[in-house]
Amino acid sequence: MLQEPVNFAVIGCGALARGMHIPNIAKSPKTVLHTCCDLSDEALKECRDVHGALNISKDWRATVMNPEVQAICLATTEKLRFPVIELAVEYDKPIYVEKPLATTLEEAYKIQRTVNASKIPFCVGHNRRNSPAMIEAHRIFRGQMDKPQICDWRWDREGATRPKRKDDGVATFCCRINDDWYSWKNWVFDKTQAPHGPMLFEMTHFTDICNWFLASEPKEVVAIETGMLNHAIIVKYTGGEIATLSLCGNGTFGYPKELYEAMGNASMVVCDHMCEVRTAGIKNVPSRITFPFLKDRHPNIGTQGGIAGWLEKKAVACHESLDANDPMLQFAAEPDKGHAHAINRFVDEIKGCGGVVCGVDDAVMATRVAFAAIKSAKEGRIVRMEEV
Repeated sequence: MLQEPVNFAVIGCGALARGMHIPNIAKSPKTVLHTCCDLSDEALKECRDVHGALNISKDWRATVMNPEVQAICLATTEKLRFPVIELAVEYDKPIYVEKPLATTLEEAYKIQRTVNASKIPFCVGHNRRNSPAMIEAHRIFRGQMDKPQICDWRWDREGATRPKRKDDGVATFCCRINDDWYSWKNWVFDKTQAPHGPMLFEMTHFTDICNWFLASEPKEVVAIETGMLNHAIIVKYTGGEIATLSLCGNGTFGYPKELYEAMGNASMVVCDHMCEVRTAGIKNVPSRITFPFLKDRHPNIGTQGGIAGWLEKKAVACHESLDANDPMLQFAAEPDKGHAHAINRFVDEIKGCGGVVCGVDDAVMATRVAFAAIKSAKEGRIVRMEEV
């Protein structure tokens, strides 16, 4: 078992890697930013000079085979995923890979077979699973589903004459995503780079969360879309659970992006923008729990925290952005979406002192649900999971 910090190589040093994975690996006491590998001289210079990478390289094969490299963070586009994974498996090196796992189901299955046969630690970057707020909401909700603590004040109108229902207590889950497509990069609209648009590259985040909360196997999917900006999806599970997902690209960053609502066993658990968890109907559980923000430039504003605090901070940040003519200033006091925690928890998995963070089987299932939604929207019908 590894006791010292793990030497990571980051392969693919684009905006996401340089904005999240590289600084997180550089800062964590559990990891060492050993090597950054990319074809861009500018990106490699930033990795070395700003983030302190010990080595830089343009050769991903040499990077993987370097005996000093102990784990791989793979943040390339999906066009260069399987060859890197295959070589890392050959050298028995754990892999953290960005989502979506692949742009085709065939490649996703090929990765799944390769990883499962190797038994190496493998984590897919569905980072919301690692957000402290999401972890707490999931813990509370699964606890209520497994061992209900129903409040005594529940109104039982019919009492003993109430009919039995097989769907009594069966969970539902609602996911609402508010986004502003003016912020998207040009590659999003390039079919050679993103052939399925946000129905794949964004959707897998949220289908994974639905699967995780409902703890059941997806059975069938129906979806409607208006172009690439607005999507509505319903997923039915084998246990009767239902998830609904609403993804809107015509929203605003002036309002919280993500809202998750889980219902079941006479209870409600809400995770709002990953900075506030609200509950109702569960004994001995707080009705409101707030979580710290990241990069809070205004600690003396919105001191109540949670959604109300975030909205106050956001209003000030938007005014600063306008005054300085710098749109990036609007991003202050962001919710903790779990990126840094994902890497740290994966290190624990590697060392054998933590469970599986988000394994290949869960990632493939989330990808399958996304492809079922893509097929349903295209063909205008319900798609059963065995079709994908």
